[in-house]
Amino acid sequence: MTDNRPGDRSNRRGENGRSIPTDRESPVGTPVIRGDESVAGTRAREAVQFDPDDTESLADAAAIVREFAVDTTNDDHLYMLRGAAACAALVRGEGSYKAAAERAGGDATVSFIRKWARVHDLPRSVRKQVAIGRIAPTAAKHIARVGGEARLLLAWAILDGNLTVRDVRSVASAINDGTPIDHALADHDVTLGQLEVVLSPPTYRDLRRRASTEGVEPGAIVTDALEQYFE
Repeated sequence: MTDNRPGDRSNRRGENGRSIPTDRESPVGTPVIRGDESVAGTRAREAVQFDPDDTESLADAAAIVREFAVDTTNDDHLYMLRGAAACAALVRGEGSYKAAAERAGGDATVSFIRKWARVHDLPRSVRKQVAIGRIAPTAAKHIARVGGEARLLLAWAILDGNLTVRDVRSVASAINDGTPIDHALADHDVTLGQLEVVLSPPTYRDLRRRASTEGVEPGAIVTDALEQYFE
């Protein structure tokens, strides 16, 4: 039986057989991003760690969830990630979303806790973009609704396609209704896999020369080179 609470590791394999992390790999409540000085600066030293197996830590998590539930308009992304971590830890410690909501009380509903706990369960690469402000926490809630590799593709489409939170919600709903992600993104004028890169003049010169000689698009050569690099 699969446990769908936050913190479970469920990776997928890409087309080349590589293991692609699509869920959180570090323990629930651990401030991996919030405690990273390269992301959070001096605030990293203040990052709170929530231990689902510690009574006092769980009480702190419940208090923060209760506070977070009435202050979701805060534009501090690290604050939002702390709230998400508290939600996830409380769910893990109490054993269910319902029990977590009962423990937190106040405005912390089952739906609220579930949404934010799932944000905490996103892979590190996505959470980092939330922390630095390139992906809005409210958009991350919709990314977390999508399973498997599609959640990564949707996250990167936000960066490269300038999707709004409303767009992300619409695309996530379409994916969950069975629409292939490339079609769902195309409905918002976003081409999956398309991004702009800046190359050094010599590399650009050689790429264009090779593409012309071989009669292919530059993207085909870049794709082949990157696939070999990632292997």
